Amino acid sequence: MWGWFAISKDLRINDEIRAREVRLVGEEGEQLGIVQLREALQIAMDKSVDLVEIAPTAKPPVCKLMDYGKYKYEQAKKDKEARKKQRTTEIKEVKLRPNIENHDFETKARNAQRFLTDGDKVKVTIMFRGREITHPDLGKTLCLRLAEFCKAEASIEREPKLEGRNMIMILTPVKHD
Repeated sequence: MWGWFAISKDLRINDEIRAREVRLVGEEGEQLGIVQLREALQIAMDKSVDLVEIAPTAKPPVCKLMDYGKYKYEQAKKDKEARKKQRTTEIKEVKLRPNIENHDFETKARNAQRFLTDGDKVKVTIMFRGREITHPDLGKTLCLRLAEFCKAEASIEREPKLEGRNMIMILTPVKHD
């Protein structure tokens, strides 16, 4: 089965409209009343504009007189502007070992700070090997030490938790007003 379905992006225009009579709206938004489709198309032709079906589910359907090309151009511009302002949050990962040296820790912590200031979340992973798993308290201490190091830029979204041979904590950037 097929049919005409109007979606806000793909509006029916001019000869694509399939109703007998329509509620006509002028270019400035003024109501012109319910008219026959042929008459509405003639009015649109006389004014050198398009007849666009803006509410196909209404009884009768609502059609507006407008320059469809200009309307689509304006919509595309608005959509592009909206996409420009959108910010996707990524999750960056910092991997550590329980017996990490101080300088290495500071380097990893600075990387985490940089990710957080860029607006990304940081997943801190402490990897345990061999018998290190018997000391999960070392991993938790290390996670909390990193959180303390980044406390100006971050808050803890998820507390340190042991998952298999890894301990995971998630830091989220703090919104500065």
